[in-house]
Amino acid sequence: MKYLKDLSTKTNGFNLSRIGSGTMRMAADQQAGIDTIHAALDGGINFLNTADFYANGVSEMIIKEALKSRKREDVFISVKFGGLISPDGRFYGVDSRPEHVKSFLSYTLKRLGTDYVDLYQPCRIDPHIPVEDTIGAVADMVKAGYAKSIGISEVDGATLRKANAVHPISLVEVRYSLMDRHIEDDLLPTARELGVGVVAFGVLLAGLIGGSAQQQKLSAMKHLPSESLSNISNNLSATDALEEIAREKGITLSQLAIAWVLAQGEDIIALVGSRTVAQINDSLKAIDVMLTKDDLNRMEQLIPKAHANSSYMMDLNLDKNGLFI
Repeated sequence: MKYLKDLSTKTNGFNLSRIGSGTMRMAADQQAGIDTIHAALDGGINFLNTADFYANGVSEMIIKEALKSRKREDVFISVKFGGLISPDGRFYGVDSRPEHVKSFLSYTLKRLGTDYVDLYQPCRIDPHIPVEDTIGAVADMVKAGYAKSIGISEVDGATLRKANAVHPISLVEVRYSLMDRHIEDDLLPTARELGVGVVAFGVLLAGLIGGSAQQQKLSAMKHLPSESLSNISNNLSATDALEEIAREKGITLSQLAIAWVLAQGEDIIALVGSRTVAQINDSLKAIDVMLTKDDLNRMEQLIPKAHANSSYMMDLNLDKNGLFI
């Protein structure tokens, strides 16, 4: 497994794998989740990504079980906090108030069965609360030894810059795929200026790229505005042509999409949400895919940057609503 370039100073000497394993959807079959994490680690992945609100904490407990037979120090655990989940499983808001950071982290450490997390980050920043205050509270946890480094998720360049001024930010987690390139004009250049690595999630657009039942998944995204659905549909119309490129290279469409993200820079981790051993082993093969300049140009012609604005996520509208949505 190839490693992330030149970020070990910001991740406490940890060289991170270019592909990371996301655990959000592992709770449905916990044993399969444990087996998948083991396969990921055996395949060279050392970056595990979770959140305290994934399956109401179950995802963290799956990691705990998976690591019982492994060395804790060999694994980099990244945790997001602040997502608010109702009893019916509905995501209803964000709480990034600084006075709650310590409590969130204490529950996470208990569920993970560890004394520290390698990276701790708010899942979103409430625009009504200064980012400096939230990151300052996380920095207190770093000083106390409960977190080794700090990340941030789904922010713009200006917010990243403010956060980094309080405490060095190691990684910024954000949507990024060949059909969703919104970070390239602002956040990505800022991150590179500051030496912050990028954790790209949604690299397969929630399974729409290379997954099965594409139209069924798209139909289920009724929460999205019509403009977003139209953009996704237009980009997915290039699927057949993209699959032709994949066939020429002897790979799958999903491997092509992951390889595209990796080809955008050695400072980018492609986060995959594999739920089975077969899926993670398939994703791991993307690390060895070499895309030529001609390959990348062909993909650019199929989905130009100006049209790559596909987001499958709802707008939290925090500016308008503040803490709750």
